[in-house]
Amino acid sequence: MFKRWITAALLIMGTSTLAQAVEVDRKDPYSMVEQAAQQAFDRLKAEQPQVQQDPNVLKVIVRDELLPYVDYRYASLKVIGRNLPKVSADQRDRFIGAFKNYLVTTYAQAFTQYRDQQVSFERSDLDPNRQQKIASVKARIIETGRPEISLIFKARLNSKTGDWGVYDMVAEGISLLASKQAELEGLIRQKGIDEVTEMLKEKAEVPITIKKEDKAA
Repeated sequence: MFKRWITAALLIMGTSTLAQAVEVDRKDPYSMVEQAAQQAFDRLKAEQPQVQQDPNVLKVIVRDELLPYVDYRYASLKVIGRNLPKVSADQRDRFIGAFKNYLVTTYAQAFTQYRDQQVSFERSDLDPNRQQKIASVKARIIETGRPEISLIFKARLNSKTGDWGVYDMVAEGISLLASKQAELEGLIRQKGIDEVTEMLKEKAEVPITIKKEDKAA
């Protein structure tokens, strides 16, 4: 169920297409999610022959088209959680780098499930009368023969740059960030952050694979 959840989340971040790439508006969280999605899947469709020949091309697409709009640093610090005061700045930075690459691999593998799904976004304008630092971008993914999935992209405003970045995705009441925090925070406490960092590095290096049924689809 979790695999389908993350797959749906990534699919929803890019089912629309644009004839040309557009400059993503990071000053508006709703525009950012939709525009980044469009560009990522434009490229995914254009490079399908290369992807079928070498699925690791998907890692490049994710890194180029989606990663710039993911606040992986904030997410990494949330995953470290209560262990943060016990780790050095160097340990923290190495963990953030490993977690970033782990996310790239996770998302790239999910991209192998891409189909021509229908997606709709629900836009809510930010309230100009109050300083909002967190926004929820709601979306629905519709696929023939499968139950409709509702997703929420949680975006955070960087007060220093004025840019928004996605730090979490929630589907069917399950938070990706909370799931990773529950999985890794305890491991960091038990085994130490260095060992968990190495574990994430190993997982990030796993090659992307496409199942036979996915190639035939």
